[in-house]
Amino acid sequence: MNRRLEAGVVQKLAWSALVVVSLAFLSWVPFLYIAVKRQRSQDWITMAAFSVVTVVEIVWGSIVADGPDNPYLGAWAIITWIVAIILIFTRFDAAGTKADTVSYGQPSGKQFLQ
Repeated sequence: MNRRLEAGVVQKLAWSALVVVSLAFLSWVPFLYIAVKRQRSQDWITMAAFSVVTVVEIVWGSIVADGPDNPYLGAWAIITWIVAIILIFTRFDAAGTKADTVSYGQPSGKQFLQ
């Protein structure tokens, strides 16, 4: 399926703010939205990966909650933020662009032979 999911800068910033404000616990939510809208397996895999990251973060946080602070848990959350924000800005299509405008209506492989 070749569905497009356009998003402006404000929408991308809003999804990014959700990830940061929730301390990466809701990092899977923007990717669930993308997966439901586009119905592509790659998007479902991305959402599942961020779900696993969230579960690992919760389990890890509950294990080290009784002992001394663990700086690796904070680094894990920051890396999750960075990766999630980069993927949010790259997974959504730019607003107002067309997919495959060069090859639209052209036979496969012949778009550059004009």
